[in-house]
Amino acid sequence: MLNWDDPFAASVAAKAGTTEQSVSVAEPAANELTSPPAKADVAPLPVNNIAPVNPDDKRVVNGMTDINQLAPFKYPWAWEYFLNANKNHWTPLDINMTADIHDYNHKLTLEEKHVYENVMSYLTTSDILAMRNIGLAVMEKMTAPELQIYQARQVYEEALHTWTYQHCIETIGLDQGEIYNRYRVVPEINQKIQLANDRLASILHSDIDLTNRDELENFVMAYAFFGGIFEGCWFYNGFSPIFALQRRGLMKGTAEQLQYIMRDEVLHASFGIRVVKQIIKEENVVLDPKKIQEMFEEAYEAEKIYAGYILRDPILGYSKEDHIAQFRFIANRRAKQLGFAEPFPGAENTLTWLDEQANMKKEKNFFETKVTEYQTGGALKWD
Repeated sequence: MLNWDDPFAASVAAKAGTTEQSVSVAEPAANELTSPPAKADVAPLPVNNIAPVNPDDKRVVNGMTDINQLAPFKYPWAWEYFLNANKNHWTPLDINMTADIHDYNHKLTLEEKHVYENVMSYLTTSDILAMRNIGLAVMEKMTAPELQIYQARQVYEEALHTWTYQHCIETIGLDQGEIYNRYRVVPEINQKIQLANDRLASILHSDIDLTNRDELENFVMAYAFFGGIFEGCWFYNGFSPIFALQRRGLMKGTAEQLQYIMRDEVLHASFGIRVVKQIIKEENVVLDPKKIQEMFEEAYEAEKIYAGYILRDPILGYSKEDHIAQFRFIANRRAKQLGFAEPFPGAENTLTWLDEQANMKKEKNFFETKVTEYQTGGALKWD
């Protein structure tokens, strides 16, 4: 029988072979049977003449409508993101990792092990940072519930991704204490995390006043960094070394895990970019092009340092030059999606195989195309 105070108590008792004991119940007193209960004095509820919510009055931030009333929608596209995200149900336990254990111990070179370990170390810390940013810095500042509901799903997905990396690390048999501490003790990994913290820390407090134009601009810049660079560029590049191993038939279980994660990340980045553009439009925000260029160049310098460490020795089919050049190419694409000028004019796509490799069904460009149907198990259709 379920114990509502301790829901695990029933299962523990069953395992111990215990049985429920009868409990005596005191007989009610005679006067309890005949005397009616005393009536409490309850004041009548006030009558509020509250006007119904007009969806045209909703705003992404600084809205004054009832945050608890979902519909009518002003942003039906946000609700579609939520519905699409819920079609991608999976856990890391769904994927067979047996071959990866053999690959790591018997097939990977020392250089490939170095790449694999440090990529996993960076990713697991990054997704925890992403989870905290959405949950603590962004979601509470949204004033339309259809936006918050998708972001609540996003918080869950970031936690799921962190579980996935931990599952891979544990399954392979890596030293978890050593791997998880690399983001602190390896400067080339730590500097990316610190840059993200610096860009996002200023909006992590709940009392930020988005009616203040300077604070609002700071929030938009931080969200543009998060959606366009942190998730849109760094995660994209973060997966690519593992996909390079997958192309050669190595670490296929881990790569499949990352393919599922990328299915989520495509929506995360796309949603963040769309919200940024909506805020800019609604609030008439004008961002400084110089600050935008500096933001992309700062992220690029951090990525170069990171690539120089994880790919200090190139692996077959992948090098730090490929990695860095791909960042410039993807950064241009993200900037264009945000409505910004290209930060790296003339950048070329050096990993022409990446979009196809990342797509579980090998149908079309997985990360860049518009989602029309988002199905569990890889049954995707794209525009």
